[in-house]
Amino acid sequence: MRFTSTPRGARLARHLTAVRLDAWGLPYGTDDHDAIVLIVAELTANAVLHGNVPGRDFHLRLALLATGPRSVAVRVEVTDSRGERVPPRPCVPRPEVPAVDETGRGLLLVAALAARWDWHPRPDGPGKTVWAEYETAIESDVHLLHS
Repeated sequence: MRFTSTPRGARLARHLTAVRLDAWGLPYGTDDHDAIVLIVAELTANAVLHGNVPGRDFHLRLALLATGPRSVAVRVEVTDSRGERVPPRPCVPRPEVPAVDETGRGLLLVAALAARWDWHPRPDGPGKTVWAEYETAIESDVHLLHS
C-alpha cells in the first residue's frame, strides 16, 4: 500500500492496518491487535519524520506468515526514500532524549513489542525498508495473506 509522506498518510496506514488485522482474526481492542498497530504507527511516523523526500510516498506491506499450526508472525514493512538515514543497530536509548520528551523512543517501542526487527536497503531504488515481525497465536484458520 502506498501513502503520502504526511501525518495524514501515517494515520491512514494505521487505520487500514487495524481493519486488515481484524479481518485476519486479530480483533480490535486485543493486546496483539493494539501492539501491531503501535508498531505500524511508529514505523510510519519515522518514515514521515525521517524518511521523507518531498514528492515521494512511503509504502506499507503487511504479511501474515505461518510459524506453527496455530501461530503466526505479522510482518510489517515500511519503505521510504531516504536510504542515507538509517535506524541504529542495536536500538538503544539515546541519552540526549530527556525523560519527559514525547519523541525519540519509537524504535525502542518497536524493539520491545516485536520478536525481531531490522532494516535493509531498498533493492529497486533509493531508500530503505524497516521491518518488524510480531508473533502471536491465532484462534481461527486463516489463509496466508499479503498486502
